[in-house]
Amino acid sequence: MRRLENRCPGDTLYVTLEPCNHVGKTPPCTRAILESGIRRVVVGMKDPNPRVTGGGCAFLEAHGLNVTVGVLEAECRRLNEDFLKSVTDGRPFVIAKSAMTLDGWIATSTGHSKWITNEESRAFVHRLRDRVDAVMVGIGTILADDPSLTTRLKRKGGRDPLRIVVDTHLRIPRNAKVVTQHSSADTLIVTGEGAERPDLGPFLGNRVSTIACPVRDGRIDLTALMKKLGEMSVMSILVEGGAAITGSMIREKLIDKFYIFKAPRLLGGDDGISMAAGPGPKKMEDSMALKEIRVRRFGDDTLIRAYPSY
Repeated sequence: MRRLENRCPGDTLYVTLEPCNHVGKTPPCTRAILESGIRRVVVGMKDPNPRVTGGGCAFLEAHGLNVTVGVLEAECRRLNEDFLKSVTDGRPFVIAKSAMTLDGWIATSTGHSKWITNEESRAFVHRLRDRVDAVMVGIGTILADDPSLTTRLKRKGGRDPLRIVVDTHLRIPRNAKVVTQHSSADTLIVTGEGAERPDLGPFLGNRVSTIACPVRDGRIDLTALMKKLGEMSVMSILVEGGAAITGSMIREKLIDKFYIFKAPRLLGGDDGISMAAGPGPKKMEDSMALKEIRVRRFGDDTLIRAYPSY
């Protein structure tokens, strides 16, 4: 919290999360509140961190401030959803984004997918990238599309997220954009433990690094990877496909939120690439139910935002 320098005598402060009362990367927010002259604080929700929960509110009350807690708490929990997941589970909050035709395909049988959705939808995805800590894809997406995974907003604004490539056998081409382009953000290549490592000299050190993760059934153990990323202070991840990694994340119950774009297109066949690859449930009652559904239009495209009911 920016130092207020006693410029708010008698004012009320509204915050979504309980002010901190400990020294972290910055001094305690509670001290800045006291020094500002604020006399009343309205808190949306208490800090869920078991080491600090309630401490900020108690400190302010002990110093004579009027503190109200729990105002619009459900809405505040959604605003702070990535922080809550990180603090309580030690893992990143994971958002899965997919774009598909009305008949359910994210690409043709050849892997071609540019472009399913319109420019407005793609601009929204860049805003999502600007808000998350990292964007993650599998090596299949790199080989098929060679994406940049950067944030490109109007007027050249936006912040590039950390780019994570899940590449069990280290097949990433040396000329892939994610390892050769100029960006303010790093690229992290996730390989399997014991993977054969070719000469990475051409791009290692150019804001590119690798980490090794356990392998299960021939693929990166994504649960173990989420734990590693949490330990690296990655709080939120946007998973942008493709089908293999999305299917694995769904089966491992690692996705916390879905953004699914539906475009007014039909492939009209049965040989396209679906949103999620791999084995699905045998019975409809075993399928994943979604909740808190919201629908939004971007021109002719429809965006469905939902949370899984685990």
